[in-house]
Amino acid sequence: MPFERISGLLRTFRARLTFWNTVAFFALLLLTLFGIREGLRFVLRDLLDSLLLQDARDVELILDKYYPNDRDAIANELDRKVFGYEERGWFAQVLDQNGKIWITAKKPEAVLPPRSENVGQHYTAGDYRLYERVHDTPANGAVTVRIGSSLIFVSEDVDRLTQLIMVSSIAILVLTPLIGWLLAGRMTNPLAAIIRKTAMLRADRPQDRLPLRNTDDELDRLSKTINGLLDRLAEDLTKQRDFVANAAHELRSPLTALRAAIDVGLDRDRTPEQYRELLADLSEECAGLSALANQLLLLAEGEGGRIKPGDGIVPFDQIVEKAVEMFRGVAEQRSISLTMQKKAPVLIRGEASHLRQIVNNLIDNAIKFTPAGGHVDVEIAGDSSENRASLRVSDTGIGIAAEELPKIFDRFYREDKSRRREPRASGTGLGLSICQAIVSAYGGRICVDSEPGRGTTLAVDLPMAQ
Repeated sequence: MPFERISGLLRTFRARLTFWNTVAFFALLLLTLFGIREGLRFVLRDLLDSLLLQDARDVELILDKYYPNDRDAIANELDRKVFGYEERGWFAQVLDQNGKIWITAKKPEAVLPPRSENVGQHYTAGDYRLYERVHDTPANGAVTVRIGSSLIFVSEDVDRLTQLIMVSSIAILVLTPLIGWLLAGRMTNPLAAIIRKTAMLRADRPQDRLPLRNTDDELDRLSKTINGLLDRLAEDLTKQRDFVANAAHELRSPLTALRAAIDVGLDRDRTPEQYRELLADLSEECAGLSALANQLLLLAEGEGGRIKPGDGIVPFDQIVEKAVEMFRGVAEQRSISLTMQKKAPVLIRGEASHLRQIVNNLIDNAIKFTPAGGHVDVEIAGDSSENRASLRVSDTGIGIAAEELPKIFDRFYREDKSRRREPRASGTGLGLSICQAIVSAYGGRICVDSEPGRGTTLAVDLPMAQ
């Protein structure tokens, strides 16, 4: 059990963040310390080269004064310098014109050639750093001055720094994960709080939201994003509940009528003619239920994004013409003028059944809410330059109040009964919702313009087929 807890803890985001921070920090630290170590070596060697150059000049001054007559004076001066620079392992040699060693102050441990090829520059031989150059003495020609110093003190200083680096690295390697764990905890605690709060969210409490820390960092933006998602889910859930309630209400009325008609038919014997009338009523109610079920299924497909235009090419203008002819009889019965204007043939990529739904619903609504003596005008046009088709259905009906306009595409929306032309002209309230779902699936848009008492215009814009 403890092993499982530790294993689970190591798989957390906090543990991974601590691990990678530790690796990155330690690698960067090692590179930095290694750079400091090598930098120290370079600085000490550069300083030693400067000192050797200065020592060579001092020896040249001694040679200018005593060479070649007073060798003992030169030796004494060099011995004095050896004594003063003994901690550096300092030595000096003077080579004559033939390259033979003329005088040596403290013989070096390294075996050096009689004359080096590095005259005029610094070089390393064994554990010594050397500098050679040719010096023209005023009295007796050119000699070679060779100055050297041990590199042991450089190595010792670098080694001491290396030991310090190793100790510091071990201490940092121990402390970095602990500090990283604490810092990672401070960073991940808000995320853990978001996870805990999100786990407590329930469908029966759609008003719950994640708290914001007002830091405007990534975690705060994550909380805002989740809250936005919750807002949309709550809105969709409310719409779904309203949809189910309204659908149940719409289904209950015809089912009640069916049940009542059946009960009436069963309460006593009737004539064949009465049974035929009863069955006709039942058939009419069943047809209404079937139409309502089809509308609900179409809306469900639209909500799930399952309405697809398809690859068929449909003559949209012909569908509009047929719909106008179909509704012309209804319009004449109600003393309404129904006219159509077609500016050009219009082809739409999609299914004819979907396009018929749009046209029939728009014309049916226009006729329902237009009083006797009114006009309903249908206009179909295509714009080849923009590859768009437009359908406009205008009426001179009762119009829609401005505060009601945002609601007309809601499912089961019905306008205020006091504004309806006929009590039975309400329908199911799904027509415009279906139109909007189909138009959106086809990549188009639908909009409304209305003014109470002056009529309504519904405009549909769809992409034309190439």
